[in-house]
Amino acid sequence: ATDMDTYEIVAVKIESSNSKHPQLFYEAKIYNALQGGSGIANVKWCGVDGEENVLIIDLLGPSLEDLFVYCGRKFTLKTVLMLADQMLTRIEFMHSKGYLHRDIKPDNFLMGLGRKANQVLVVVH
Repeated sequence: ATDMDTYEIVAVKIESSNSKHPQLFYEAKIYNALQGGSGIANVKWCGVDGEENVLIIDLLGPSLEDLFVYCGRKFTLKTVLMLADQMLTRIEFMHSKGYLHRDIKPDNFLMGLGRKANQVLVVVH
């Protein structure tokens, strides 16, 4: 979506407010607790809109899994080391805030966009 005031492109996550096991508010709580940390997406807004729970966050780039497939399932040693350094830093930060990720995999690490294209961000859910 595009923010009509700033023209910033953002990601919008939606779930039914009637969902048996709603997750978006918990996800927003975690993102808010981690705000300010490097590699953490910013929450723009979270709330209810009609029949849906909505979470609006920074738009992120491709996952490490997507990039790995795109690169023929091969990364150079330098790339692996640079990614690992950032990934470990993200997980250590989460631990320092009292959170355990529980689903560490390449799909849950995304690259930034634009001037943050070299930054790895961790996805929480």
